[in-house]
Amino acid sequence: MSLHQRFRDRLRPWHLLDLAAFLFGAGWSLWRNSAGFETTPPLFALVTAIVSGLLAVVVLRFTLGNLWGYAVEYANAGGQWSDLAFLVPVGSGLAGVVVTYAVTTDLGAAAWAGFWTFAVVAGVVAVAVSFAAGYRGTSA
Repeated sequence: MSLHQRFRDRLRPWHLLDLAAFLFGAGWSLWRNSAGFETTPPLFALVTAIVSGLLAVVVLRFTLGNLWGYAVEYANAGGQWSDLAFLVPVGSGLAGVVVTYAVTTDLGAAAWAGFWTFAVVAGVVAVAVSFAAGYRGTSA
């Protein structure tokens, strides 16, 4: 099998999302450097851009992997993706991103706040659903 064939067989749409995240992270770093936010030597700016791009890929994979894992485990436990107990944490996380970005205009802070809003609300919903299911199970 030729190298071209092997490369084409292994390329997945997920890789295009990784590439977009890398380009976004690297481009953001280069834009900040060229806009006068930072004054660094060109080689250091390039290395920083590459590291920022790789960090953006890691953050993307971590975030989407956790969201996908949450969705799959919820479905495996017998829930539907249209259940309110599933939609509340996801909606809260998105609301956390929007509100934080509107207040701070910092994309990193907004993503961080959205993730933690999602995580905390998912924990609260899980505890509330467990209590409700436990009480329903003992009263029947």
